[in-house]
Amino acid sequence: MTHPVLLNNRDHKDLRVLTTRGADYGDNAMSALTFPDEFRTLQAHYPIVFQKTQDGTGFQALALLGFEEGENLFLDGERWDAPDLPLTVERQPFLIGVDGEQLMVHVDMASARLRSGGDEGEAVFLPQGGSSEYLERINSVLLAIHTGLQGAAAFTAALLEYELLESFVVDITLDDGSQNRLAGFYTIHEERMAALGADALARLHRAGHLQAIYMAIASLSNFRTLIERKN
Repeated sequence: MTHPVLLNNRDHKDLRVLTTRGADYGDNAMSALTFPDEFRTLQAHYPIVFQKTQDGTGFQALALLGFEEGENLFLDGERWDAPDLPLTVERQPFLIGVDGEQLMVHVDMASARLRSGGDEGEAVFLPQGGSSEYLERINSVLLAIHTGLQGAAAFTAALLEYELLESFVVDITLDDGSQNRLAGFYTIHEERMAALGADALARLHRAGHLQAIYMAIASLSNFRTLIERKN
């Protein structure tokens, strides 16, 4: 259960946030929401796949962290074993709210990351009430997520227009002999992508989608290392 409230330097003047990683802080998730602007960074570490949205009307991009619910193969105790965090993971426990055209920062007061006073964790506000360096970073992360997710709709619409998404199943036999199956996700149809004509490729390039498509395709090589982590 979450409890988001509007962040302010009066009610939250002593608020501090633990930035260590771990299952106790909600990091034991098998995937993290991502967006095309982030693909270039994440494709070096994580497979990028697509999943239907909850309402079934569209698709969203995910960085895959494990093969089953509650499994994050990048967690090593309190350490995240990759140099780049998905921004939707880094922003926790903060959220962005929209009031008309105004963007506002909210904080989930139910998060186990929060502390009030003391020296543990990162201070959100300075003693005189200004934003700390940490909060400035969070502000930039939340803005990048907001902007990135807005642009993601056009990207997935282009994938659907050219029928570039296909469902896939991965069957994995681990070193201990156990059988595992990953299903319910979609990826870029490479043959269909390769068969696109010059006009279609030019349209995708002008819209800024072409690089993200190739980054998503390149990221699939990380399935091999994800399986190694599972083993």
